[in-house]
Amino acid sequence: MTRIDRRALFTSGAAAALLAAAGGSVDAAPKAGGVLRLAVPREGGMLEQAARGAIFDTLTEIAPDGLLRGELATGWQSAPDARTWTFDLREGVAFHDGTPLTAEEAAVSLQAVGVAGADVRAAAALGRHQLLLELARPNPHLPYLLASSNFLIASGGACPEALSEAVGTGCYRVERAQEGRHFRASKVADHYKAGSAGWADAVEIIVIPDAVVRAEALRDGFVDVAALPEPRGLLKRGEFLYHPSSSDMALAARRDVGIPRKVGQLTPLDDGRIAERWWRV
Repeated sequence: MTRIDRRALFTSGAAAALLAAAGGSVDAAPKAGGVLRLAVPREGGMLEQAARGAIFDTLTEIAPDGLLRGELATGWQSAPDARTWTFDLREGVAFHDGTPLTAEEAAVSLQAVGVAGADVRAAAALGRHQLLLELARPNPHLPYLLASSNFLIASGGACPEALSEAVGTGCYRVERAQEGRHFRASKVADHYKAGSAGWADAVEIIVIPDAVVRAEALRDGFVDVAALPEPRGLLKRGEFLYHPSSSDMALAARRDVGIPRKVGQLTPLDDGRIAERWWRV
């Protein structure tokens, strides 16, 4: 079993308990403001994962507690055979380029990615904010599948490979991006998630290939969170927070970083949502 597989076994409550055992604390009251700076390795696609989680939304979302909730969709229902689904979309949402979110835009996005793995045969708009999905075979788990980052909703269709060209409906819009090196995005004003996500004024993700150098950048205050396999190089362990724990790490953070009480467990970067879920104390 790999290290990431082991991390996937931690429950949300266990992650919080282990943070406390490592000498950390979990702030229950998120605070707005500041810049959240992340250092990640070159391999594993962590920069792209965290950046796309900041830029784009999906129809549904798996919350850190493992429960399904609507994101761009406010509700859904299926026919008795679970082959035909309708999704009601959130009104008043716009892409970062000003294009309004409509069922037609969502359908184009889903068709562009081929809705791989979801067996969607057709996607069409029933109205301005109602989306119809027809499946090749019955699937009562479709709303869970659509929470995957495979089904990001992008302006004009498929998500562009270049982050500098990415336009979504997420909490953050791109300021600048260098592929495989650096990414910075600023918070979208009056976003529909305001008050529940997207706490930092800006998010910056920096690729630092060497783990020792990432630890130094975190220790010396150049970044706030770093993807690290162990706490070596961080001086006294009590000065930092570790996730899931200091003995089986994915991330280390400075003490002026706020971490949700429940943290998504599917990937090391809080299910790719770290940019909108974590904050500066």
